[in-house]
Amino acid sequence: MTDKLIYTQKIFTGSRELLIDKVSQALSAKRFEHVLRVEEMALQLAEKWHVDAELASIAALTHDYVKERSDEDFLREIEKKQLDRDLINWGNNIWHGVVGAEMVKDELGIAHEDILNAIRQHTTGATVMTKLSQILYMADYIEAGRDFPGVEEVRTLAFDDLAASVGWQTAHTLTFLLTQKVTIYPGTLLTYNTWSVDK
Repeated sequence: MTDKLIYTQKIFTGSRELLIDKVSQALSAKRFEHVLRVEEMALQLAEKWHVDAELASIAALTHDYVKERSDEDFLREIEKKQLDRDLINWGNNIWHGVVGAEMVKDELGIAHEDILNAIRQHTTGATVMTKLSQILYMADYIEAGRDFPGVEEVRTLAFDDLAASVGWQTAHTLTFLLTQKVTIYPGTLLTYNTWSVDK
């Protein structure tokens, strides 16, 4: 599926192959293989939920583009872009999405707001998520290399009820974070309250 995809919308000024090359240079081999698996899953979900394949591909390929950057890089970006000062109190798990979208925009020239929001939201979710954002959020979680209790259940759910799978992931992630007794990013709690709670 992926090898036949040709970019035509000028969202990225180059081919899919060029984007892959740029992303591969920014990441370790292990992280890059994860990115390719996320793209494959995102394209499957995009086909199921009638979301543009080019948008899904670009969002998936770039979602971890800055995952392996230094803390100093992120802190400089927060300062330069005058982002929410509270971001300084977090770390790479939050930064590579929320701050990383700004770096994807500047370094790769991708300004499509739906893609940038999907990157921003791919680890924390959000109260409002487009289908593209939901797809990236889930593709990152259920790509073929993932192996955790319930993964087959939630993979099936993502193709049956995308919104419900977002709620499933958020609830399970929150449960895990609570067992680790770590500080929880407020945006994750808001995502839980929107997507995971029975109304």
